[in-house]
Amino acid sequence: QVQLVESGGGLVQAGGSLTLSCAASGSTRNIDINTMGWYRQAPGKQRELVADIVSGTRTNYADSVKGRFTISRDNAKNTVYLQMSSLRPEDTAVYYCHANIKRRGVLRWDDYWGQGTQVIVSS
Repeated sequence: QVQLVESGGGLVQAGGSLTLSCAASGSTRNIDINTMGWYRQAPGKQRELVADIVSGTRTNYADSVKGRFTISRDNAKNTVYLQMSSLRPEDTAVYYCHANIKRRGVLRWDDYWGQGTQVIVSS
């Protein structure tokens, strides 16, 4: 009954900025969340990792977005953010939120995916 809900996508001009957010909702009172992250898929391309962040402060970024994107999270709100700056037309894609989640008291971690939010960068 846990689901990931993204928001913040839209149309932006090249060089502009946009911030995406993703919150775990539903039955979240007895869950642990490890890594949260963002993936994207452009038309005709495979899905790729954009950035992720573990429970804490450790982050990973794709080379193509280093220095332009910043990932952060608010653990109290079960929410992850992606701040995007200096956007380029090649950043145009559907962006998907991902999280590793388990129930407290069990050992298995499951993968959860959001429905995706469209980002279009115009030249």
